[in-house]
Amino acid sequence: MQKQFNDARKWFHEKRYGMFVHWGIYAVGGRHEQEQMRYHVPAFRYEKYAERFNPQKFDPAEWLDLFQENGMEYLVFTAKHHDGFCMWDTRETSYNIMNTPYGKDIVGMLADECHKRKFPLELYYSCVDWHHPAYPNIGRHHEIITDPAKHNFDEYIVFLKNQIRELCSNYGEIHGIWWDMNVPETEDRSINDLIRSLQPSAVINNRGYDEGDYSTPERDFQEEAGQPFSTTVEACDSICMNCWGHRNDGDYFSVRKLKRQIALYTSLGGNYLLNAGPDPEGVFPEKAVTILSQLGKWHKKVREALNAEPFLLKHSIPKVFCTVSGKNLNLILLETPSGDQLTLRDFGITPEKAVILNNGEELPFTFEKVPGNYDLREDILRIRKLPVDRMHDDLYVIQLQLTKTPVSQNIEFIQDKSGINAKE
Repeated sequence: MQKQFNDARKWFHEKRYGMFVHWGIYAVGGRHEQEQMRYHVPAFRYEKYAERFNPQKFDPAEWLDLFQENGMEYLVFTAKHHDGFCMWDTRETSYNIMNTPYGKDIVGMLADECHKRKFPLELYYSCVDWHHPAYPNIGRHHEIITDPAKHNFDEYIVFLKNQIRELCSNYGEIHGIWWDMNVPETEDRSINDLIRSLQPSAVINNRGYDEGDYSTPERDFQEEAGQPFSTTVEACDSICMNCWGHRNDGDYFSVRKLKRQIALYTSLGGNYLLNAGPDPEGVFPEKAVTILSQLGKWHKKVREALNAEPFLLKHSIPKVFCTVSGKNLNLILLETPSGDQLTLRDFGITPEKAVILNNGEELPFTFEKVPGNYDLREDILRIRKLPVDRMHDDLYVIQLQLTKTPVSQNIEFIQDKSGINAKE
């Protein structure tokens, strides 16, 4: 069952489409946010990126304009990635944004702008740290190898807790801590308890030191069974195919592919977090902006359907997921049908209208009883003249405006303050 979020954290079930931003000194290299590990760059050479990091074009207001104009409803920002460089004014290490030519607190600037707009801000924090000498980098996944004589995990946890206390105390309301890469798989509930004591609105993912509030599938994931999520889920992906941070020669996913992922996960009751990486100047690449804009125009038109309550038809349709909002049944077509007709068997309710939300176009339909198996007669709804050729590259949503509220026939849904729960 989904987490019973308290009133302070229920925002996470209401704001379903988030912006993920990976940004740090790795943008200077323009190869990968894990450049130090993947390209075997010595620490002394990689750390020189801090001497060149001076994002004079960074404007948090422009960032938030971009996110909000394109339908994003919250932000997750990398306060500290695996390289250990901190994007805020921390007292715990000199390896931070204040000791760069830029010399301004990036986290603080973002937090101020988010607060002005009441735009939820979560902060990403990497459990792995390639810079702190006490972290036991011994070459496991997402680790480098550092001096074992200096390794002291207890000391590192004290450092980590002090930094989390800073992030949760110095920047007003923070809506979440997004952990990543607890490689030693350490369990320590006191760390999340610290966050909750300081930030009641904060949601916490499951990549940290206890189970957290929600799971975080990423990248090459699929959930095709069509069953609504029984736990709280936030799927994430990057618009760039081969990195999360800025890459000078980055390749990008198609808008169609990203629409499909957003539609798939939100229609099953999950959140979706889409990432882009700004360049060293603090500007998102033109290609990234174009993709976000195209997604935003589509998302605004179909958001009502994607964020509605998941719904199961008696007879499922391959690659078609359903949600219900009041008397509206929304058919989310993950793939373009092979023909210009969509058939709902044994449906039982005559629509008043069938509308493509993407463009407002009405579709004709027929509703009739036809022979079924063993001479039974079924109610058949045929939605006709789908623009399968004209809209082949789009992911469209058909809204059936019904005469009464549909009732799911093979699962019982319970709507409460925590979001949507499913009970067999």
